[in-house]
Amino acid sequence: MDFRTGKSKRGLVLNVTSLIDVMFNLVLFFMVSTTFLSQPAIKLELPEAKYAEVTRQTPLVVYVDPDGQVYLNDEPIAISLLGEELQRKLGDDAEKSVVLKADERVTHGAVIKVLDVLKGSGVKKLTIATRPQE
Repeated sequence: MDFRTGKSKRGLVLNVTSLIDVMFNLVLFFMVSTTFLSQPAIKLELPEAKYAEVTRQTPLVVYVDPDGQVYLNDEPIAISLLGEELQRKLGDDAEKSVVLKADERVTHGAVIKVLDVLKGSGVKKLTIATRPQE
């Protein structure tokens, strides 16, 4: 006695379209939720330091590029206006901290001018950025 109803025994068919949608959404979620390292738009070669200390970066950063051009948070600024702008941005900040990133090819005099302006504008904590020695 054969009780087959005309259906063949091909096995179970699994529709993977919904699984692909779920995987795509997971990949998209992880891509959007990951944090990316922010790279400054100014190309600098930081000097190396063997005994450097890793600290968190404050939002106020002063850059000096190889040509001696000064930037405040990625915006070019004249050295004569740097002090006023620093005082305005630091305001009532109790820490008054600034990170200085100067290219290793910058002359010593250019860095000293920037340090003088930083000191004159009331900066209390100065961090000079370096890269780890390889």
